[in-house]
Amino acid sequence: MAAITLKGNSIHTTGELPKVGAQAPDFKLVKTDLSESTLSDYKGSNVILNIFPSVDTGTCAASVRHFNKEASELKNTKVLCISRDLPFAQARFCGAEGIENVINLSDFATGDFGKDYGLTISDGPLAHLHSRAVIILDASGKVIYEEQVPEIVDEPNYKAALEALHS
Repeated sequence: MAAITLKGNSIHTTGELPKVGAQAPDFKLVKTDLSESTLSDYKGSNVILNIFPSVDTGTCAASVRHFNKEASELKNTKVLCISRDLPFAQARFCGAEGIENVINLSDFATGDFGKDYGLTISDGPLAHLHSRAVIILDASGKVIYEEQVPEIVDEPNYKAALEALHS
């Protein structure tokens, strides 16, 4: 269980993020067109998992915008923005913002992704949503970078995350 904060107040996750060197757990998530997506769909590409509570908050929206901008310049890399938002909300946000370089995926149906990746918030006002985290996978699905953002209202360390792709 990870201890994080929400505006300075302690909250917890149900587990720990997959560690660097570990094979990432497979997942089944829902795309904005309601089709299913699995980790194996991205095999052979580096994958940035940009995970957050809800695209309808300022910090979460900022991370999607930031990774959308960076994604256009990354070779052989897919950026997956993952939350428990409904796919309709994700599609609305991306349409309104002109977001075209990331793939939005929803864990609304089961929450299994959050459980398997140890990032479901277990208590406090955001219980059952995902904590803010970035996990980067190499082309074989191995974790090469992970960051559990300690204060959920803060943005992730974009620079460190992107540098992991170039190491």
